Amino acid sequence: MFVRRIGGVCALSAALALVATSAAAQTIELKLSHFVPPNHTFHKWAVAWADRLAQESGGRLKVTIYPNGQLVGPPNRQLDAARNAITDMAFVLHGVTPGRYPLTELGNLPFTWPKAGSGSTATSKRLAELGPSYLAKEHEGLHILFLAVANPVVIYSKIPIRKLDDFKGVKIRYAGVQNKYLLDAVGAVPLLIQPSESQDALAKGIIEGAMFPHEAALSYDLGAVTKYAIEPGLATATFALVMNPAKYNSLPADLKALIDKTTGPAAAEAFGKEWEAAEKFGRDKEIAQGVQIITQPDADLAEMKRRMAPHVENAIAALEKEGKPARKFYEEYTK
Repeated sequence: MFVRRIGGVCALSAALALVATSAAAQTIELKLSHFVPPNHTFHKWAVAWADRLAQESGGRLKVTIYPNGQLVGPPNRQLDAARNAITDMAFVLHGVTPGRYPLTELGNLPFTWPKAGSGSTATSKRLAELGPSYLAKEHEGLHILFLAVANPVVIYSKIPIRKLDDFKGVKIRYAGVQNKYLLDAVGAVPLLIQPSESQDALAKGIIEGAMFPHEAALSYDLGAVTKYAIEPGLATATFALVMNPAKYNSLPADLKALIDKTTGPAAAEAFGKEWEAAEKFGRDKEIAQGVQIITQPDADLAEMKRRMAPHVENAIAALEKEGKPARKFYEEYTK
């Protein structure tokens, strides 16, 4: 009888161990929603990240990616979808929900970037570094994986814009509320249009120009409906890759550690490098397709900066009055 009891205990222990091993090896699926097409740099980065998570977790983490708003609809729904657990993760442009992330959007102010440069490598790393201290509060209900900043937007246009006066009356799609103020200052007519609708709006004459980095313009095939790209870049646009906090906290400790290891400022910097490479590729490809580059005169750029200086100060002061650390954030971001 004693032997049978020992045998029974061993069998029970083996069964429990098998159940524990099975539970530990169970695949956890994470849904990642974003709004850009599959040929966009972010989607390519996300695919590579998903592969890395699957490999380094031994198959326990599976990320299913839904591009082009397939899961939750237009860009302005992405972050709330992550908050409400409709998706586990989301990547989106802050500018599609103007005013909801006002401190973050200071990074969209014209000619605003770190002294290290305006390229996505430097800007994405810096914004991601500052996120936990300055920006987590206005992303309440979201776990920030990293923040990113696009390369500066240029203006893709159906008509030549060679000097400051040429902006007057031109209908231009803008990328964020701060970009709108720049267009106001030069006499253009700013219109808020979803990124995926920009090519159609240009083709139909609803707008005559659109603010995009070269890489995004190539993704949306703006070269098919425009003739010119007006350089240099005037302002950037901020993005966030976020996760539902409850889903993040539900993960086993080692899988949370894996998510942490593969996101944060280092991931933002690496993604920024890929974005810069894609920017050069996009510019070269658009030129090859017949888009002409127009460079704004230095004097006109200086005049734009002069006109925008009071707005920059007003934007910072307005948030300071609301008790937000706007000036400190701005100084840290641009130093």
